[in-house]
Amino acid sequence: MNKAKYTEDVPEDRNELFEVVYKLERPAKIMVIGGTDSGKTTLVTFLANKLISRGFKVALLDSDIGQKSILPPATISLTLTSSPFQSPSELKALKNYFVGSITPSSHFGEVVTGVRRLAELGEELADFVIIDTTGYVENAGRDLKRLKAELVKPELIVFLQKESELEELIKSFRRFSRTMSLRVSEKALGYSRSRRRSIRKEKWKAYFQNAQSYTVDLSKYLISGTEMFHGEDITPEEKTLLEKLYGLLIFAGWKNRRYTIVGAGSSPQETDIHYIDFERLSNLLVGFIDQEGFCLGIGILKLINFREKKAEILTPLRQEELRNIVEIRFGRIRVREDGEELGLLSREAL
Repeated sequence: MNKAKYTEDVPEDRNELFEVVYKLERPAKIMVIGGTDSGKTTLVTFLANKLISRGFKVALLDSDIGQKSILPPATISLTLTSSPFQSPSELKALKNYFVGSITPSSHFGEVVTGVRRLAELGEELADFVIIDTTGYVENAGRDLKRLKAELVKPELIVFLQKESELEELIKSFRRFSRTMSLRVSEKALGYSRSRRRSIRKEKWKAYFQNAQSYTVDLSKYLISGTEMFHGEDITPEEKTLLEKLYGLLIFAGWKNRRYTIVGAGSSPQETDIHYIDFERLSNLLVGFIDQEGFCLGIGILKLINFREKKAEILTPLRQEELRNIVEIRFGRIRVREDGEELGLLSREAL
């Protein structure tokens, strides 16, 4: 299911926005900001189709990682189109940047880096770059939006608000860009948390529907997003000692300033031990990263054989696509191929 579809039955201020956007010097970047269920993606879809109807090439940048329109989930995606479309979900990503989570709260670095890199690419390829954002606009969400605006420097930032809840944010953004405020449409639909989760489930399932399992030799790739596989392997003697000290079953360990161990049992409280629960690695999302740092696709980690340094990973990528991977990056969400989310991990968990 997709929340946004193209319609011309919109409030008059949307057409006024189009006239403003149409007159911008090209290439132009337009960022859309609003709270949850404020109609951001519907506005992006309307604006893109109006520009396309005038003969322009449009790049859509989908950074709403919690309610992603353009697959795959847990990434930021850029798509390029010059043909009308009903929903962004119809469009195929040109480039993706891996975030590895459905919430930006612990992933500010990944989010702002991905938005900036893809916005720069969009400027090279299109007349207009339209940036869809998350509904995270309160507390730390204000800082995230500010960081995006500072780095991307859009020519226009469009705010969707019900009353005047974003006025403070709007004032602070005027030093970066031209701003325009629109009212949330009366037709904007609200979605419960469970409904949004159900929508994500459908999208996960759609992405992995043709996935297959590969045995991946981890020694051939840069491993990032985790402290695993960094430093020297612990010795058998160290493994035995740590197991006795902390009452653990240890599957693997490394030492690099401190010990990183993967095991089963209660987490040690000592600060010089970084403990990773073996069970949390099952069904963990990983990103396949190319030489440029972009994400070629995502996979679900099924099993790690630490002795052979090999992993079983489920992904829809094909063998020829896997040849372009130089890095495997660990995410922070566990999900099954049927779309069922098994939970988020903290930044420190891996």
